[in-house]
Amino acid sequence: MCNCNGVTKGAIVECVSQGAKSLTDVMAKTRAGKGCGSCKALVGDIVACAAGGQLERDPAADWYVPCIPLTKPELIGQIRERNLRAVSQVFAELAIDGKAEATAKMPLASLLRTIWGPDWVDERGALFINDRVHANIQRDGTFSVVPQMKGGVTTPDQLRKIADVADKYNVPMVKVTGGQRIDLLGIKKEDLPKVWGDLGMPSGFAYGKSMRTVKTCVGSDFCRFGLGDSTQLGIQLEERLQGLETPAKLKMAVAGCPRNCSEALCKDFGVVAVGDGRWEIYIGGAAGAHIRKGDLFATVNSPEEVLQLAGRFVQYYRENAKWLERTYDFVPRVGLETLQAVLIEDAEGLADELDGRLQKSVEGYRDPWLERDAAKSPAQFKSALPLLPLPEVPVR
Repeated sequence: MCNCNGVTKGAIVECVSQGAKSLTDVMAKTRAGKGCGSCKALVGDIVACAAGGQLERDPAADWYVPCIPLTKPELIGQIRERNLRAVSQVFAELAIDGKAEATAKMPLASLLRTIWGPDWVDERGALFINDRVHANIQRDGTFSVVPQMKGGVTTPDQLRKIADVADKYNVPMVKVTGGQRIDLLGIKKEDLPKVWGDLGMPSGFAYGKSMRTVKTCVGSDFCRFGLGDSTQLGIQLEERLQGLETPAKLKMAVAGCPRNCSEALCKDFGVVAVGDGRWEIYIGGAAGAHIRKGDLFATVNSPEEVLQLAGRFVQYYRENAKWLERTYDFVPRVGLETLQAVLIEDAEGLADELDGRLQKSVEGYRDPWLERDAAKSPAQFKSALPLLPLPEVPVR
């Protein structure tokens, strides 16, 4: 049932028979659903079936983190009311017995960055290694660096810089990613600031729980089938939403026609040109461990409307999704009609507030790779030994 941790259906049933009373108990004891999380719903079904109707509701199931007995909206309210800006402050004032819990640090740090933007108190010990050094750790202990290429568009100058950096730092592998970016794999931790400086390009955010890339097709400028300028709209979306903290990674795409070459129909937020200046917007798509076509959210008449609804949807997702809940779970849980009513029709009068809070976050954006000029802690970029020998012949 759980490929990440090798947990069988029999092991889950046996755990229930030995006295586990809730899904949380079973996950804690078997590790089922503790990897990528894609099997969690199936594990829950098995636990319910094995319990024969005797499954106990876990009161902590709706809490944002297990050690603080508050839902996410309640927790946000308390953080704002008490002006809590550091993870340690949240633990001290809101956690059960004031005790810190290691597994709650990352989600709380993410929430504080969502609420306060650059004005949160950055406690590096609350962050995962990727967020501490702004690069994606690999299994051998080195890191991958993906510079920003808005909409997948690059220039000869950028390509020369990437090639020069790959040569200078003996990068073991240079790879084109699925998101139309170039990945430099095998960078040593202590070399990261120098690599960023030599590249002279912004971070591409391929490492965190954030808005990552906007994939585009050629669009109407070159493609003979193009109905809309997907490249320009993709760049505008990326510039608008770059680096925004989100509960889980967020991927976008813009397609210049319904042929869907940029795979917009299976992204967290996808946009498709359908002619006469109109754009269809899809939300909650997936093409990984889960396969799901996005739901048609709206059809609009201009790129400006796309940008507005994109920002509004992302902000609502930031404020209401559970930690690590991808949009393919969030959209069905909340309901497409509810999202349309709240975000398009403004049935709850939240639209202006969402737009305003998003704008504040956008204005507070800082390129994290600029930390190369002033490290946040003495150990941030200290040498780290690889866990495995580096590959000698990476090209296959």
